[in-house]
Amino acid sequence: MLDTVKNAPVNGLDLQALGEVVEAIEADKSKAIVGFDVTTRWLGQTRSETIVEGFTLAGERIPRSHKIVADEPHELLGSDSAPNPQELLMAAFNACITVGYVAGAALKGITLDSLEIKTRGELDLRGFLGLSDSVPPGYQNVDYEVRIKGDGSAEDFAEIHETVMKTSPNYFNMSRPIKMNGSLRVG
Repeated sequence: MLDTVKNAPVNGLDLQALGEVVEAIEADKSKAIVGFDVTTRWLGQTRSETIVEGFTLAGERIPRSHKIVADEPHELLGSDSAPNPQELLMAAFNACITVGYVAGAALKGITLDSLEIKTRGELDLRGFLGLSDSVPPGYQNVDYEVRIKGDGSAEDFAEIHETVMKTSPNYFNMSRPIKMNGSLRVG
């Protein structure tokens, strides 16, 4: 699969290390299982803070330490101190598919000059506010445009684009329903 693996990184990615990960997963599928979890706490008004303390890869807990802050703009009753949840959702989508485009180009030996993804969604607040049962609280459509430039051909980039749409976790997550298993604990 990775016949083009070279010692020099392409687009900042170590293709030899990627090849080793792929080989390990092909030899033992349990090494492919990765679990992510976060904890979010309300900080007042519409502000929240999410803590990332780690993730699990192949049954091993790997510690991390990151903080993600969210808030709403003044016009939506927040203090505008951070991106809102919808902007974070789009940012997470963009970041995920960015990895796919960069890795896809690197695997083809394509050096990227630039990559930009612009994403836009529009929702109707009547759904969120419970003013109409006929109005969904979320997006009906999300539009995104990928602008990519490098030493690959248009055909190479079209192939990478198709691969990203087939393999990106967040493209998958946003393009079809996910079963959400919620629970509530009071007190």
